[in-house]
Amino acid sequence: MTTTAAPTEALKTPPDEPAITPDQIGEITASDASLRGFLAGLPGVDQVGAQARAAALSTRSIKTTAKAWALDLAVTMIDLTTLEGQDTPGKVRALCAKARRPDPADPECPPVAAICVYSDLVPVAKEALAGSAVKVASVATAFPSGRSSLEVKIRETTDAVAAGADEIDMVIDRGAFLSGRYAEVFEEIVAVKRACGSAHLKVILETGELATYDNVRRASWLAMLAGGDFIKTSTGKVSPAATLPVTLVMLEAVRDFRAATGRQVGVKPAGGIRTSKDAIRYLVLVNETAGEDWLYPDWFRLGASSLLNDLLMQRTKMRTGTYAGPDYFTLD
Repeated sequence: MTTTAAPTEALKTPPDEPAITPDQIGEITASDASLRGFLAGLPGVDQVGAQARAAALSTRSIKTTAKAWALDLAVTMIDLTTLEGQDTPGKVRALCAKARRPDPADPECPPVAAICVYSDLVPVAKEALAGSAVKVASVATAFPSGRSSLEVKIRETTDAVAAGADEIDMVIDRGAFLSGRYAEVFEEIVAVKRACGSAHLKVILETGELATYDNVRRASWLAMLAGGDFIKTSTGKVSPAATLPVTLVMLEAVRDFRAATGRQVGVKPAGGIRTSKDAIRYLVLVNETAGEDWLYPDWFRLGASSLLNDLLMQRTKMRTGTYAGPDYFTLD
């Protein structure tokens, strides 16, 4: 029988020498006891240290050419989101037009990464984005609470994918996770991932309900072991949503997971990211924590509804020297 690498050993292994093989992942996840033992063995998070490092990195500033590059990069990483009970097909079509051409006055402005909507509006978004590179993401699995049967969650996922969703944003069962029923959470993610087919799966941890950084680290590893393509902080419906320290912990997790297994997983902070300064702080955090390999829309996203307008205002100021007010751009 193959010996499973201890998590503390795995985290020290360079990326070209994975310490945890697929067979060993199978052993780790074979039972609730083995999964619990592995997650319990992950190094604890230094809460004070994580907060201090995130605060220190948030004070870094970039100027001129580097700032222009960062603003454009942030635009390309946005999942432009509308997840409200009052959403309409017309609102989604308008948002899709903005996603394709965020600033009609500037043809050099890149499109966003994706539009994120409820599953019933996926066909509307898919039609509106036809011929573009912008992806359609759909929330699923009883978003935002996650309170429904697995059968219902799978049906919602398969319906969204059948309607054309390129990406699925699922929510974990926080009640099960916080009760220590890790295998139950793991199996649910595995089942949803299977239902996604070729669509990418983002796993929402709802970090505002997980209480501790250690829980955030454990939930991150659990989601990655189950096959998640991205780990995402929040639904945007719970406070606090995304924070720099929580995102730091998640970035450390994906970095260490790749070092241990050879598989790269993306990160998506969502909720409360409203200004260009916020976005640049997250980009600095990515670069300094996970590294340059994550500075691409395939590996880092920003879930936001109002951020894009601020990025566009800052781009216009840098390009023309004139500050454009919020009324200059269409509402998100």
